[in-house]
Amino acid sequence: MKKNSAILGAAFLMATSAIGPGFLTQTTKFTSELLASFGFVILISLLLDIGAQVNIWRIITVSNKRAQDLANQLVPGLGIGLAILIGIGGLVFNVGNIGGTGLGLNALTGLDAVSGAIISCIVALAIFWYREAGVLMDRVVKILGLVMILFTLFIAIKSQPPVGEALLRTVLPEQIDILKIITLVGGTVGGYISFAGAHRLMDAGIKGKESLPQVTRSSVSGILITSVMRFVLFFAALGVVWNGAQLDDSNPAASVFKLAAGNTGFRFFGLVMWCAAITSVLGASYTTISFFKTLHPFINKHYRVLVTMFIITSTIIFIIIRQPVTLLIVAGALNGLILPVALAVILIAATKTRIVGTYKHPIWLYIAGWIVVAVMTFMGIKILSDTGSRLFN
Repeated sequence: MKKNSAILGAAFLMATSAIGPGFLTQTTKFTSELLASFGFVILISLLLDIGAQVNIWRIITVSNKRAQDLANQLVPGLGIGLAILIGIGGLVFNVGNIGGTGLGLNALTGLDAVSGAIISCIVALAIFWYREAGVLMDRVVKILGLVMILFTLFIAIKSQPPVGEALLRTVLPEQIDILKIITLVGGTVGGYISFAGAHRLMDAGIKGKESLPQVTRSSVSGILITSVMRFVLFFAALGVVWNGAQLDDSNPAASVFKLAAGNTGFRFFGLVMWCAAITSVLGASYTTISFFKTLHPFINKHYRVLVTMFIITSTIIFIIIRQPVTLLIVAGALNGLILPVALAVILIAATKTRIVGTYKHPIWLYIAGWIVVAVMTFMGIKILSDTGSRLFN
């Protein structure tokens, strides 16, 4: 029973780590720009997400080694570099997450965003310092994940989206945007997110070949939960903009909820935003620090203290710089660039018997993983090239 709870909890931890303020902002903003064709971006990102996530979770579980330890065993020092990359991406995301908690409580209660962020920081710390933090975190992310989906579904129904057009353009898009694909993949399984559930399973003692069927189902479930929320929010935003309404660029997600259901919708937005943000704070903090946990005995011994410092630091940075929408978009793109590096390390490790023992990784999964690496690398190079051209021309 406890094992099943941990497996489902890992799926929700991964999903709710992905469904944060950046997720809400990206989905609504991109829907307003691509309209029904954004469904195609979601579909492609879903396929890439599954290819990355299943590989990572299976290899970590069967080796019973965290990603940084796999990397260090592959090439000494590589794990430290990977941890630093993940740490940077995780901190950028977490500043946005903390800001999202403040914005959520502001919309829900009228409390100013800074006070809301400080209160949410205290809530997150209380969860981490609870005696059975892992069990409590599993329960919290499940409940809040379901709350987000149900309230957003209500808004999607109220906005009356053109469902037929959306489904058509999901497979036959009128326009394709590579940056939006890499941003969505980065926001869903980039950086720390793809490791959130896998590292949670390790802490719950779930490991070895015998656990692989449940681990695979859990990893796919996490992506599907995220995609359900993404599609529901896409339909909600599409219904609003399809009928001619203009979204507020400073807070596009709030616009969707308010335009669809008035002040009640705005309160719903506050609740959804807070749920999305606080669960992402938990996921980002837990997973980012887990990348440093095994690098030195001091870090492992003082793990909760370091998680506390990470959350408090994120809150202080937010109070200083606040939360621009562009930060959340950039965070997704940054983690999208980190993903092919991290996934390539995991895939190479899967071929080393000194790391995975007698385990033989399925060839179709191995090929699928390298396809994700190639596609994300190609798109990342194209984005960097296009950005460089704009800067120097």
